[in-house]
Amino acid sequence: MAFNFIRYNYLAIFILTNLTLLFISPTHASNISKREYVIVLHGVARSSSSMDKVAKSISAHSDKFEVYNIDYESTNNSFTELVDKLNDDLQKILVDKNKKVNFVGYSMGSLMIRYYIQKYKPNNLGRVVMLAPPNKGSEAADFFKDNILFKEIFGEAGQKMGTKKDSITHKLKDADYELGIIAGDRSIDPISSFVIPGPDDGKVAIDKTKIKGMKEHIVLHTSHTFIIYNDEAIRQTIYFLKNGKFDNADNKK
Repeated sequence: MAFNFIRYNYLAIFILTNLTLLFISPTHASNISKREYVIVLHGVARSSSSMDKVAKSISAHSDKFEVYNIDYESTNNSFTELVDKLNDDLQKILVDKNKKVNFVGYSMGSLMIRYYIQKYKPNNLGRVVMLAPPNKGSEAADFFKDNILFKEIFGEAGQKMGTKKDSITHKLKDADYELGIIAGDRSIDPISSFVIPGPDDGKVAIDKTKIKGMKEHIVLHTSHTFIIYNDEAIRQTIYFLKNGKFDNADNKK
């Protein structure tokens, strides 16, 4: 009798548990289906681990987003080859065509996003945030272009991030999507800043981060190198992804 009592009670608990899951699961599945993709791209000569703080912060601060921090061989291929490979990778990730696709790019990763959208623009494109993007090239890249060490470190694509006519930036179209740009105005690289006209982040002039069609542009007190670790830059990134605008109007330029 005791055994049957335990067995029947276990059966009752099992049935109630599964009935509960039956009613909960559709809601949970619905929430997942309503989430949006966020594709995160690192800069030249870096890896996806450099964007961990950005990617994890986006995931932690909103259950709205499904975040993918993508690795790509930034120094081993041309921009065209890199973007084609990125498209191959995203084909395996962006399987739900009903979800919006948002992007967050840092430095060269921003140019990768522009090129990808220009060549493979998804129908469900959402918002884009760029951190310290050399949208009009960098005079520092022009200055160091013929340096052997620079070539070795930054590779073929890195040679195309200057301001000259052979730069990738001259082949990219203006933005026709919701774009927010975050620039820095602090430098820890006096040599690069010396050859860059105007305020800069140590790698890119603030003015060169802008492109036509951008929705908003803000400047924070951070350097090119450390903008991806800057709490305010990350907060503003998340805010723009959620709202299509930055939070602090005082920083807009």
